[in-house]
Amino acid sequence: MTNDQIHNFLSSQKDTNPLVRISFKTRNSVVGIFIHTPDFDDLKAKNFWRIVSQANFEQWKKSKDFSLCRMFNGSEFTKLSAA
Repeated sequence: MTNDQIHNFLSSQKDTNPLVRISFKTRNSVVGIFIHTPDFDDLKAKNFWRIVSQANFEQWKKSKDFSLCRMFNGSEFTKLSAA
């Protein structure tokens, strides 16, 4: 997927559940949230996205620890859907 497709999906999901199911070309799906970090615009321009998985979501809400995030390349995404 392109960074514009991903950004448009995220913009349309702002008012609903933040959890997103991300399907990939070569790996299993991941359910998580996209994180807005200080370098969000730079990463978005390169089609990279920081995501906290559903397993780490509660801990991230309390600590806001960016080490709980993983970075993914948007070109590997095949589909985004609300979880």
